[in-house]
Amino acid sequence: MKDTTFDVRIHETHVRQGARVTTYTVRWKVGSKRWTEGFRRSAQAESFRSSLVTATKNGEAFSLRTGRPVSWTREENAISWYAFSLDYVTAKWPYASPNHRRGIAEALTDATEALLTSQKGAPSREEIRLALRSWAYSERLQKGGEPPEALLPTLRWLERNTIDMGDLAPDRDGATIARAVLDRLSRKKDGTPAAGTTSTRKRVTFNNAMEYACERSILPANPLKRVKWTKPRTAQTLDMRTVVNAEQATRLLAAVKPQGKRGERMVAFFALMYYAALRPEEVVDLRRDNLVSLPPEGWGELRLTHSEPRSGSRWTNGGKPRDRQPLKHRAPGETRPVPLHPELVRLLRHHIEAFRVQPGCRLFVGPRGGIMTDRTYLGAWRTARANALTPEEAASPLAETPYALRHAAVSTWLSAGVPPAQVAEWAGHSVAVLLRVYAKCVAGQEEEAKRRITEATRVGRSPVNGEEDATGGPDRAA
Repeated sequence: MKDTTFDVRIHETHVRQGARVTTYTVRWKVGSKRWTEGFRRSAQAESFRSSLVTATKNGEAFSLRTGRPVSWTREENAISWYAFSLDYVTAKWPYASPNHRRGIAEALTDATEALLTSQKGAPSREEIRLALRSWAYSERLQKGGEPPEALLPTLRWLERNTIDMGDLAPDRDGATIARAVLDRLSRKKDGTPAAGTTSTRKRVTFNNAMEYACERSILPANPLKRVKWTKPRTAQTLDMRTVVNAEQATRLLAAVKPQGKRGERMVAFFALMYYAALRPEEVVDLRRDNLVSLPPEGWGELRLTHSEPRSGSRWTNGGKPRDRQPLKHRAPGETRPVPLHPELVRLLRHHIEAFRVQPGCRLFVGPRGGIMTDRTYLGAWRTARANALTPEEAASPLAETPYALRHAAVSTWLSAGVPPAQVAEWAGHSVAVLLRVYAKCVAGQEEEAKRRITEATRVGRSPVNGEEDATGGPDRAA
């Protein structure tokens, strides 16, 4: 059933003089239904009636539901991209991790650049990005209150100069605008192509925002559904050039200790990544109580409960660079057991004794007793890498970051024949992700595989038992 019509009649304004108040009533008919709107002043009534008359002369359709021109309904329900994006971030903030909040802000900031309607009186690009990332998408939610006075002109300009969300509807320019946004999300600030993983992550955020707009009935459909977009290719497997072998790992760990007090504190720090496959943020959070057993000889055990990823003070609830979080890919309260190599047990026992780590205290602290910062451990790593690697190794991607030690641990476990399900549990991966990222390690042992294939295809060798018959061919039944 149609909900609009062009059958409209505008009547004369009716004036009703009461004892105290005079009412001016505009009357009109849409289809078979009569409509009225009352005003206290004659000028207001005439302005409203003139607008109705103009709409009929322009051939506009009227809504049978509201009795007004369809274009008026659109204007009443209009919401700008800027206002919508603030609402979307507000809805997501309580349920997103600090790093996820930062990712949402990055994607929406880039999208806003493609959704501006004017450049007249525009602030600089950097002023727009600063206003969005430092206040609109973060501090507004983190601390509340009014925006800094220096950002007010930029924020006021954004309120007036981003597209109406209605423009993203399928019956308007939704697909064209959505394609422009995807193109912007696929590029860096300098216009060069962004990494596949980055553009994919930002596209997911924008798609989620469009789904939220549909959920709120701001859009009738997601405009991205009508865009044929080639997903950027992303590297799925680990670059084996970054992974150290046992001899190289030993050299790197040995090069950490000579760096004074700082270096002595970090030998066990990096050893936990190499022998136990911990992420840096998991090592930062470790307390002595996480160490289940450290026997004088043999294997020990560690039970992880939390991590402290660095996301930046803008995105955490407490305004600190790091927030204590549940383990990655696990629900709050879940833990992860990890075996401790005998050499790692020895290093941890020495560390606890040398630095008098008390129960309940952090295993690793900075030079001044505070939390271990990424600046501190990255500085120590760069120095160790420069001193431990040969010029050829240092010029390669080998162990460019401490995270490469975790890759080395997982690779070693898989190459040693540990079942993938067990490795996934220790490393905090799903089996699917483990097999995809570390596919080359699972396939490993290439020379052994080639030897077996050579044996299996050797002429004159029985494929069943490897024995040759009298004629040089496979044994046959008499």
